[in-house]
Amino acid sequence: MVATLTSGIEVRSPWDGRLLGSVPACTVRQVDQAVSVALDRHRGPLLPAHHRAAILDRVADLLTPRSEEFAASISAEAGKPLSDARAEATRAVETVRLSAAVARTLARDVLPLDAGAAGEGRIGFERRVPVGVVGAITPFNFPLDLVCHKVAPAVAAGCPVVLKPSPATPLTALGLAGLFEEAGMPPGWLNVITCTDDVAPELATHPGVAMITFTGSREVGHGLRSAAPAKRVVLELGNNAPVIVEPDGDRRAAAAKVAVAGFAYSGQTCTSVQRLFVHRSVHDDFVDDLVGHVSRLKVGDPADEGTEVSSLINAAAAERVAGWVAEALADGAVARCGGHLEEHSVVTPCVLTGVTPDMRVSHSEIFGPVVGVQAYDDFDEALALANDTRYGLQACVFTADLGKALLAAEVLDFGGVLVNQVPTWDSWRPVVPDMMERRQVVLSA
Repeated sequence: MVATLTSGIEVRSPWDGRLLGSVPACTVRQVDQAVSVALDRHRGPLLPAHHRAAILDRVADLLTPRSEEFAASISAEAGKPLSDARAEATRAVETVRLSAAVARTLARDVLPLDAGAAGEGRIGFERRVPVGVVGAITPFNFPLDLVCHKVAPAVAAGCPVVLKPSPATPLTALGLAGLFEEAGMPPGWLNVITCTDDVAPELATHPGVAMITFTGSREVGHGLRSAAPAKRVVLELGNNAPVIVEPDGDRRAAAAKVAVAGFAYSGQTCTSVQRLFVHRSVHDDFVDDLVGHVSRLKVGDPADEGTEVSSLINAAAAERVAGWVAEALADGAVARCGGHLEEHSVVTPCVLTGVTPDMRVSHSEIFGPVVGVQAYDDFDEALALANDTRYGLQACVFTADLGKALLAAEVLDFGGVLVNQVPTWDSWRPVVPDMMERRQVVLSA
């Protein structure tokens, strides 16, 4: 179901401001209607697992030949360079197919009832059942794959979905919803509400929603969890990802990888490299290598084939990022390259040295094409600096010392710790069970 209203939200290109389309500006009333429809589906007959898996496979089959069309949509409304948008479309196909595979392999666990005398003559098992209506709230930066990361597992689990895409990038999400309809998804199982962000809390607090899955800022995510204490809430929040470069690590490989991981999509990913801690003995050489790579990045129109860095999502975001860089420079940091605010909401790729933990470019998530480098003398010092943050998504260390790698994995207080790989690398996680409850079934003779 896609709500239709007379008033709308304009969707414009971050690069040149051209109007790409408009979508309904749904109100609290439409949120309630969407949840009511989804709740009716949840209380009705459950779609069999093979049916859910077949729908997901058909969506993947439909998306594959249209990946270029979806990449163009992502690039236009998100300002994402085409090469990155194509990679997102490819990843989205994989996300949907893997969810289909999980739908076919959900298992029941046998309960050993006869381990106690009262269970003699009885057979018990646990079956997984859908948790209920899933409210999915997605951000602007991955308008296809992050939508798939929420919708596809929910479908695999048998949960109806109410999806609220970012008001900056709703067109791609609506296109995906059309594929689900084309693939045979029965009406009411996937409901898209396009609305401004101030309406989103109504979805989180609606009594008909059993689970909220949210990707976005730390502040908004924690606010949603506080507003919905009785619901299952899954959050993927921000980060200011640290990278530690030891003198025994491959500093040249690290510099080349950071030049991508810190600046792809203008740094607007939650695992973008932001803080670099480099051993003092290799600091200067590493910075020279990194600046060389970053200075060669092509900045331009996201629709151009060779563009690597383009607009931030809007002018306000670009002004904020440039402002934080200016603050850091005023406090003693040095810009080895970039950091300039230009037309088309572009901030040129920036490498800062002399960064200190008290600077906003270090202690807060900048979500822009900026990395800060700080020298350290001792590995324990680097670990402590990396942990000096309120974020905790992903971190990495470049080292050839297995002992240091294992120590980092133990000490770094992050959900993911990578060795000799940048924090932007990730793998698909089977989140389908998170959207299901365990129900005990006992059969007596």
